[in-house]
Amino acid sequence: MSHHYNISVQKAESSKLSQVDFNKLPFGKHFTDHMLEADYANGEWTNVSIRPYQPISFDPSLVALHYGQAIFEGIKAYKADNGDSFIFRPDENFKRFNISAERLCMPVVPEEIFIEGMKQLIELDNDWIPSGKKDYSLYIRPFMFATDTIIGVKPSEKYKFLIILCPSGPYYANPMKIKVEETYTRAAPGGVGFSKNAGNYAGSLKAASEAVKNGFDQVLWTDAFEHKWLQEVGTMNVFFIINNVAVTPSLEDGTILEGVTRKSAITLLHDMGLTVEERKINIDELVDAYKQGKFTEAFGTGTAATISYIKQLSYGNFDMHFDTDKLTVASELKERFNNIRYGVTADTHNWMVKI
Repeated sequence: MSHHYNISVQKAESSKLSQVDFNKLPFGKHFTDHMLEADYANGEWTNVSIRPYQPISFDPSLVALHYGQAIFEGIKAYKADNGDSFIFRPDENFKRFNISAERLCMPVVPEEIFIEGMKQLIELDNDWIPSGKKDYSLYIRPFMFATDTIIGVKPSEKYKFLIILCPSGPYYANPMKIKVEETYTRAAPGGVGFSKNAGNYAGSLKAASEAVKNGFDQVLWTDAFEHKWLQEVGTMNVFFIINNVAVTPSLEDGTILEGVTRKSAITLLHDMGLTVEERKINIDELVDAYKQGKFTEAFGTGTAATISYIKQLSYGNFDMHFDTDKLTVASELKERFNNIRYGVTADTHNWMVKI
């Protein structure tokens, strides 16, 4: 990178830390004392600062509100058992953030703002990283949105980038019931399914809400044309164990997010001696394998959820049930993730970035 940014730091006068009960941490409700903020104008990034977490004001004509140019990432920091703080694979999220940016005609954010800024912010709010409890971590939310104040459908010339932090407990504490979606569509080839943009999530809410009304936790999205080819669950990628092989939908048609946890899970599954197939997978194949007793486990992977056990997968009126006490692959995978993140076992893949 060409020039180093000087990040100005304004510290909060007092900390909100004592007001938060770290034994009961709902996901995404409490925010730390500071945030990082940067502005893009006239072709360059400026005003890079860390300051107290606070509201931001904007014009009613802010284009992000009208035309949806907004992207984000989800990353986690952990406190290892020895007290050191680490971020899990932020470089992967940095790369993906800029892939999303390019797809939405937004400027790329340089490494010294995204990674260095993140490290400095977490260093300042280090006491907010929960320690001593598995599945507890500091959730990191970098995001960027268009800030032109002019009504007109074209890429904005100005943007704001922020990073906020929230200490969090488990996202999906319980095994999930998932419905295979046959009506609504999340993404189609040529669309923006692979990018982590706000609109993908807005567009997925109705299907998820209807599924919840029917007793499910989430939906498993399918292709736009036949509603047969599996994509992802709204908040995570999905894996199936068929004949002791781990199968996960491939990324080739650009309709699913390339999850960082997905990518890491593939590596760990290989470490465990499993074959992993990234390929197109049809719901009929799963149903047939289940009837033959060959489809034995299903689980989701995501930054928020890490590994989520799936206890029921329903297609039409056919329910596939899984005994989550017997998910041998998913449970070992979850344990391996935790052991790496909390420093119990060696980080042989160099995933943990020390703060």
